[in-house]
Amino acid sequence: MNTAPRPSLSTCLRAGLLCAALLFGHAADAARGPAPTAFQTSTYAAGLELPWGMEFMPDGRLLVTERAGRLRIVDAQGDKVSIPVRGLPAVDRRSHGGLLDVTIDPAFEANRLIYLSYTEVDRRRSRAGRNGIAVARARLSDDGARVEQLKVLFRQTPKIAIGENLGGRLAVSGDGHLFLTLGDRYAPEDRMRAQSLGYYQGKTVRIRTDGGVPADNPFAQRAGARPEIWSLGHRNPQGAFVHPRTGQLWVAEHGPQGGDEINVVRKGRNYGWPLVSFGCEYNTCAPIGGGTAKAGLAPPLVHWGLPAIAPSNLILYTGDQFPEWKGSVLVGALAGKAVWRIELAGEDAAPRVVRREPLFAELGERIRDIRQGPDGGLYLLVDGVQGRVVRVARTDASL
Repeated sequence: MNTAPRPSLSTCLRAGLLCAALLFGHAADAARGPAPTAFQTSTYAAGLELPWGMEFMPDGRLLVTERAGRLRIVDAQGDKVSIPVRGLPAVDRRSHGGLLDVTIDPAFEANRLIYLSYTEVDRRRSRAGRNGIAVARARLSDDGARVEQLKVLFRQTPKIAIGENLGGRLAVSGDGHLFLTLGDRYAPEDRMRAQSLGYYQGKTVRIRTDGGVPADNPFAQRAGARPEIWSLGHRNPQGAFVHPRTGQLWVAEHGPQGGDEINVVRKGRNYGWPLVSFGCEYNTCAPIGGGTAKAGLAPPLVHWGLPAIAPSNLILYTGDQFPEWKGSVLVGALAGKAVWRIELAGEDAAPRVVRREPLFAELGERIRDIRQGPDGGLYLLVDGVQGRVVRVARTDASL
């Protein structure tokens, strides 16, 4: 997470032109003008403590996680937030950890299966204070009061003491695969593990929704590699979706200072961290790696300079409430306290960015997750001890 202070201009000048360029890297974006459609924002649900992930169910109700280990259900009108759902796994909520993301199975209406990501503690006495990301599948009871038949599908090993740069976002595909993003866990001395196939750090992983390893995973047959790995070279990816037409995974990740990115993630590709980066070290703005590009390393589709936006989740907007935004990628921002709209052109498999702009900055709040609702509106999960869900809808009464 990008939590360090923004460097001063004098610091940048001492560090060199790279940092100065980062400092003003996307100043022009903020001046592109207002959103193309008039909208109104309202509180849809309140009373949430440090919420992290949310997902709509087919009946319009909303699942919301709280990092302390609680899963709640918001009714379809946003009037009522349930008591915590029973039966969840124990979580380690120290530092940035806890109960993180939630998503539903593509066949949820028939099987009522949900997937949860969370940090679990290493219970071995010799490894006290360490944790790792785990993913569990469970059946949500018909009354929504509890989860049943809980099964852990994935465990990150080895467990690690540092509780930052966790990743933890889930994305499920229609063909029965579950993706999970995993961060590098922050320690500078361990950064190169993002480049090692022997570690889960700095990776995206792909498993079947029953927990099995797909035989066509890119490194499934390579000696010494973790077979679940789908891509490598990520820093702290906290956003993910599977494109409905291409089936490709899209990821938003926290870079270092001035290095936040969106990547279109392709099978087996290396996204460069920490060999290359558009960002620099916190506080000093010292360069990282060997520049911004290198042969064999996939470049990001989008990157931001300073001030950092700290991207959270991202979605492909397909609704009708905001037709001007249809086909755009919308990215939540924590430090940036906005939602960035990325307008695309070209083929789905080879998109290019033609415009980007920040939206809803007047809220002045950290956006932890973003979803498109059944009504085509946008729903923003606001981070914090007084967390809430904000609904964004058109003001046009004809819709």
